[in-house]
Amino acid sequence: MKTDFNTPSSRPVAIWLLVGVGMIIIQVLLGGITRLTGSGLSITEWNVVTGTLPPLNETQWMTEFDKYKQTPQYELLNSGFSLRDFKFIFFWEWFHRLWARLIGIVFAVPFIIFLVQKRFKPAMVKPMVILFLLGALQGAIGWIMVASGLTGDAIYVKPTRLALHFVFALGLLAYTYWFALELLLPREKILINRRIAVQTRWIIGLLVLQLVYGAFMAGHKAATAAPTWPDINGYLFPPQLMAGGEGWLDLVDNRITIHFIHRGLAYLLLALIIRQTVYLFRQKGPAIFTRTRWWPLMLVSVQVLLGILTVLTSTGIVANQWGRFEWMAQLHQLVAMFLLLSLVWILYLVRKKPV
Repeated sequence: MKTDFNTPSSRPVAIWLLVGVGMIIIQVLLGGITRLTGSGLSITEWNVVTGTLPPLNETQWMTEFDKYKQTPQYELLNSGFSLRDFKFIFFWEWFHRLWARLIGIVFAVPFIIFLVQKRFKPAMVKPMVILFLLGALQGAIGWIMVASGLTGDAIYVKPTRLALHFVFALGLLAYTYWFALELLLPREKILINRRIAVQTRWIIGLLVLQLVYGAFMAGHKAATAAPTWPDINGYLFPPQLMAGGEGWLDLVDNRITIHFIHRGLAYLLLALIIRQTVYLFRQKGPAIFTRTRWWPLMLVSVQVLLGILTVLTSTGIVANQWGRFEWMAQLHQLVAMFLLLSLVWILYLVRKKPV
C-alpha cells in the first residue's frame, strides 16, 4: 500500500475501520468469556442464517439441549446439567456468534455505501479484498475449532485449533488497524530508523509466538499446573519439562513445558521492549511519536503483572462461577491486544526506508 490514502474523502473509511477494530477486540473478549465459562461447545451446528436467533420457546430449547446431550462434553463433564445451566452456556456461545455476524454487517453495509460514493481509490481494492477474506477465514477456522470438540472423547476444543483461531483473530485486528493508519496518518509523520524498525518486527514476531503459547495455556488450562511465582512449583527449571514422553509434541501438549515457555517469553519480551524504549527515547520526531513511544513499555509491564496475578489466582477457580481468576484472565487477554496494537503503531511510525 504505497499510495498515499490520506485524503479528506478517506477519513470516513478510516473511522469505519477503527469501529471494526473496536468490534474485533470485543469479539476476542467474548471468545475469552466463552472459553472461561465452558460455553464453546453448547451450539453443535453452524447455521449462518437460521442460527442468528436463539431458541424462542421451550420446545426449541429442549431440541438444542438434546443436541448438546449427544456431545462428549455433556456425557463426560456436564451430565448433571439442568436446562437452566445449558441456557447459560448457550447464551455466551450464541452471543459470540451473533457479534461475529454484526461485525460482518458493520463491514458490509458501509462498504456498499462507500462504494456508491466512490470513496475507494483503486489502490484500496487489494487490501479491502484481503480484509474480507481474513474475516471469512476467521469464521471458518472458528467452526473447525468447535468441531474438534464434538467428537470422540473431547470435552474441550483442541488447544492447537484454539491457538489458530486466536492468532488469526489478532491478525485480522492488526491488519484492520494498519489499514486505518494508512488512511489517517500523513507520510510526513513517518520516521526512518532501520534499527528500531527491525527491532520492532522481531518483537512483534516474538509476541505472536507468546500469544500462541497464551492460547496453549488457555486450551490446556495450564495456569493450574503451576500456580506459583516466581518459581514453577518450587523450581526455576521444573523436572517435568519435556517429560511427557511425546518428544517434540511436549512443546504443545505438556502443561509444564507450555507454562515454562510462556513465562520465559514474557520475560524476554519485557527485556526487549525496555531496550527498544531506550532507542525510542533517543529518537527525535513529531509530537505524535514522542507522546506515544512509551506505550509498549507501559503495556508490557501491565501485561506481565496481570500474567502473574492470573497464575496466582488460578487456585481459586470454582467450576461454573466467575471469580478473580476469570477477571485476571480477561484483562490479561485485553492488554495483550493493546500491546500488539501499540507495537503495530510503532512499526507504522518508524520504517526502515522512506515510503
